[in-house]
Amino acid sequence: MVTALLDTAERVWPVLLFLVLIQVVADLCDDAGLFDVSAHVAARISGGSRLTLFLLFSAMATLCTWLLSIDTTAVLLAPIGLALAAELGISALPFAFASIWLANAASLLLPVSNLTNLLAQERLGLDAHEFLRATWVPQFAILVVVMAVLLVRHRRAITGSYVVPRTLPPYDPVLLWTAAVVVALIGPAVVVGTPAWVVALGAGVVLTIAFSVRRPQQVAPGRLLRLVPWGVLLFAIALFAVVDIVVVEGAPLLESLFGTGSSLGDLSRLAGVSAVSANAINNLPAYLVAEPFADSLVRVVVVLVAVNVGPMLLAWGSLANLLWLRACRARGLEISLVRFGLEGLLVVPFALAAGVLAAYVTG
Repeated sequence: MVTALLDTAERVWPVLLFLVLIQVVADLCDDAGLFDVSAHVAARISGGSRLTLFLLFSAMATLCTWLLSIDTTAVLLAPIGLALAAELGISALPFAFASIWLANAASLLLPVSNLTNLLAQERLGLDAHEFLRATWVPQFAILVVVMAVLLVRHRRAITGSYVVPRTLPPYDPVLLWTAAVVVALIGPAVVVGTPAWVVALGAGVVLTIAFSVRRPQQVAPGRLLRLVPWGVLLFAIALFAVVDIVVVEGAPLLESLFGTGSSLGDLSRLAGVSAVSANAINNLPAYLVAEPFADSLVRVVVVLVAVNVGPMLLAWGSLANLLWLRACRARGLEISLVRFGLEGLLVVPFALAAGVLAAYVTG
């Protein structure tokens, strides 16, 4: 048992290190004004069209998820979308649900988009380019469905116009452009094969140097330590240890649930069980439980589709959901757990089916 835990620790330390580093990077980008200024620029570019603004915000949420991970969109971008909607006098609901649906649904494309992806990449032994080649078609199919549902569901709220803001929020141009360049380089750096934790470390170092020159108080050692998501880190460590034991002890039962094979029916069964597990026990442990029974590339991709896109029915399905609900309440937007689940029912079955079908066709 000790040997198995040590093997697991050796495997997951890069994932946990990335979790710590990317959160610091995202918070420093927020301090630089990247998200707030970007949202206001989008409002000015949209020229007063609510639909155009909503589409641009959705594109921002997608890119943010791809490059800075699912939690960044839920924690940092979602509140900015809500504040922007309040400032412009338009409904906040389309922006709220776009941010959380795209935080989950857009987290399939790159290894850095979700911790589950990093684990899958390590299991499959793929470089980032190979991972991207395996996931881009299912990701595109899922996004088409999610955006279609968002546009239909909120069609009334996103039609019409608003008064274009005349000024941007105050910002430091050096820090803003440094953050923008850093974020723009994260994706290419990962795709060319640089380990995700190395990319996040490099991004953090560059931002820390920039802040040490312009706003040294923002990168004081004590503050940087407070930016580390210690609670999430400890939770993840505990999950890795517990799930490792559960999989070993319950292998026969789990195999009967997840099944085998790569037919469309087999993959649909795998996706269904994995999605239910993700909603019930959180997506990270759900992936770890399903992973030993995903013995091919297409089955691993289907598990990722299920555990990344599926947990939008129960709030605890992903940590991003809980963080998003807290952020909404802080901005005065109350969304009940029942409302969250009912809204999720509008999109999860269709997005899940689209992702599985795309994985089957391309696998």
